[in-house]
Amino acid sequence: MKVPFLDLSLQHRALREPALAALAATYDATRFCLGKDVEDFEKNFAATLGYPRALALNSGTSPLHIACMIAGFGPGDEVIAPPFTFISTVWGVSYVGAAPRFVDVEEGTFNLDPAKIEAAITPRTKGLIVVHLFGQPARMDEIMALARKHRLFVIEDCAQAVGASYRGTPVGLFGDAGTFSFYPTKNLGGCGEGGALVAKDEATHVRARHIRVHGSDRRYYHDIVGGNFRMDGFQGALLNVKLPHLAAWTARRREIAGRYLAGIKLADVRLPDQPGYGPSVFHQFTIRHPRRDALREHLAKHDVGTDLIYPVPLHLQKCYAHLGRGQGSYPVAEKAAATCVSLPIFPELTDAQVEHVINSINSF
Repeated sequence: MKVPFLDLSLQHRALREPALAALAATYDATRFCLGKDVEDFEKNFAATLGYPRALALNSGTSPLHIACMIAGFGPGDEVIAPPFTFISTVWGVSYVGAAPRFVDVEEGTFNLDPAKIEAAITPRTKGLIVVHLFGQPARMDEIMALARKHRLFVIEDCAQAVGASYRGTPVGLFGDAGTFSFYPTKNLGGCGEGGALVAKDEATHVRARHIRVHGSDRRYYHDIVGGNFRMDGFQGALLNVKLPHLAAWTARRREIAGRYLAGIKLADVRLPDQPGYGPSVFHQFTIRHPRRDALREHLAKHDVGTDLIYPVPLHLQKCYAHLGRGQGSYPVAEKAAATCVSLPIFPELTDAQVEHVINSINSF
């Protein structure tokens, strides 16, 4: 039995008719840049997921960049972030001339370790980016207590955690800004690039909206330095088709994860922790094994697709070599990068495919 790591065609084939109808309507109305489709998506996204407001953007990197602009980070400033994440988490920090200050992650969740944050804070520290990695909410009570104590601007990277909540509150509503990605592989993925920013404070939302369109809220009048971060109409239309299915897709991801958690019995495998403060939405199901590469080869022989997500921590990337954080600086992140492997967990997997993954792992 063949089990691909991910097959986007299954989801898109099922939604082909309404998706093409939505695209045709947008095409005929020439709503190509922002417009009604994007405005509808902003309203629907906020209402569906419990946000007071949402701002649709052209990628998942853009809201992170905009949040750093709103925070006022700049040269000489440091922003705390985990080293085990996708690199766009800290691109915005670099874009505005500040520097990431990495803090190691937890063994069990791969999220920023609150116990290690305070020791990394210096007079230059102006902000903190917390990532809800693989769909698992981070420990926001402890993180926000430290952020308030040190007056840090907090950005929540929710790119992999759409629909997740921490103690009943949607992720993205704890910090000063929450950011999302609708890259095609995400739990709510577009047919191209897309992103969103959410904020509790309306003033933050208004400022982000101005930045989105060249620093302007009135055509040809530019009050602040902005950029071109607009979502196109086609992405808004497609995301409106997909959004009503998100809850069912999330439930299926959690069901598959439950089967993995109950069924994988291989010695030396470490399964992802399930902390009680907020269940994961399982963008990834990532396990660890000391012989990760051999396990992956074994799974490939059984036609099970896997992926190595973040095999090189950010502090060891060439672009951040100037920070001087070499091997051994963040041992938990480095161990995760060396031992993690992600399993198939998209909603269209069949029960038989899930059992095949489990049996293949247990036979290693």
